[in-house]
Amino acid sequence: MTTRGFTILEILVVIVIISLLALIAIPSIGILQARGESAKCLSNLRQIGIALQAYLADNNMEMPTLLAGRRSVEEAGPVLDDTLSAYTDNMSIFICPADSTLGKQSGTSYYWNSALNGQRAGSLNFLQLVDALSRIPILSDKEGWHRFRDNKVNFLYADGHASTDLKLLTGD
Repeated sequence: MTTRGFTILEILVVIVIISLLALIAIPSIGILQARGESAKCLSNLRQIGIALQAYLADNNMEMPTLLAGRRSVEEAGPVLDDTLSAYTDNMSIFICPADSTLGKQSGTSYYWNSALNGQRAGSLNFLQLVDALSRIPILSDKEGWHRFRDNKVNFLYADGHASTDLKLLTGD
């Protein structure tokens, strides 16, 4: 009894099939990774929202007075990560996983809505959106890092929810 091995043609067919499967799978892996980063970014925004609630409880429910952002961690001035660092034990929440440069340079991947500076948390007014907490953005990504989403920027709203939708104009 003799054992028959694979022919060169059979081996080539298997290699072609494996190559085609890899070509299909590799882009899907990139999309899944990017969506995972976006979900982690939304989680970071929610955690920052919790830290902000703790800050508000300690400061008579008055929003902090912060700069919208800074270019470098060496720049002076009150900023998000410095002000809320006392209210979290996880400083990584200030850096979006999809942000490879800005967060490390400036200390955070997020812009603070400085129009809310010093306002009472229960009666925020932004662009005439009075008491519309679910439509008033507090934080947003500094750039559109989330490339596989329709809206490439995440937001934290005054009612504490984080979303990829800009609800400011639509009210949805």
